[in-house]
Amino acid sequence: MSNYNKLLNNLDTLKLSRFKANIDEYIDMINNKEKDIVDALYELTNFEIDRINEMAIFGCVRTANFPYEKTFDDYDFSFQPSINKEVLLEFKNLRFLENHENIIFVGSPGVGKTHLATAIGMEAARNRQITYFVNCNDLITNLRKAYLENRLDDRLRLYSKYKVLIIDEVGFLPIDKQGANMLFQLINKRYEKSTTIITTNQPFGKWGEVFGDSVIANAILDRLLHHSHVFTINGKSYRTKDILEIENQELE
Repeated sequence: MSNYNKLLNNLDTLKLSRFKANIDEYIDMINNKEKDIVDALYELTNFEIDRINEMAIFGCVRTANFPYEKTFDDYDFSFQPSINKEVLLEFKNLRFLENHENIIFVGSPGVGKTHLATAIGMEAARNRQITYFVNCNDLITNLRKAYLENRLDDRLRLYSKYKVLIIDEVGFLPIDKQGANMLFQLINKRYEKSTTIITTNQPFGKWGEVFGDSVIANAILDRLLHHSHVFTINGKSYRTKDILEIENQELE
């Protein structure tokens, strides 16, 4: 077996697939004196570094549990003029992570709160920041199950480790006092340590009703609103806008 074939076998063993895919081209460039061997090896190893980074990004996005992969480019800002597009796009620089700032979207169902929260989460995940998306009702259910199994502290630590935790649809369903207390414990653990993104269809003044306890509701809001960006979205349902446009066209 030639050393060339042995080299290919070694690249397979080391799982250097992009190195192997480009090796023939670079051997030709070296033989033709178009590249020296150091430059060739540097570029070939860069192919592998890029592959490793892409795999890591894919893993961060996959494990984030997003309901869908939506970005800012997919959002029709013209349909929701109450949103300051430039301010939202600033989140791409991820400065909010360094400052442990929270982001809260308030608005009626269908205005795009979850889409925008996901878009911010996608930016974080694509920059290899550990991110997780969870529906509020599912979060409470998981915490309650952990409590019954005497594992609540472990579960709270798990949710606390995420650099970005997106809690979707807070207030969509009522939360009992035990659930509210466990949610407070989580928010308190993350306070001034990590970023929490919230979407809610309830104005803050009604959170006492949502949680069935105004004291706990105020304690949660106190920690969420400190160092936070709050966006109130007023407008029609973003989710049904295409259907409404079709209906309008048919009426013309």
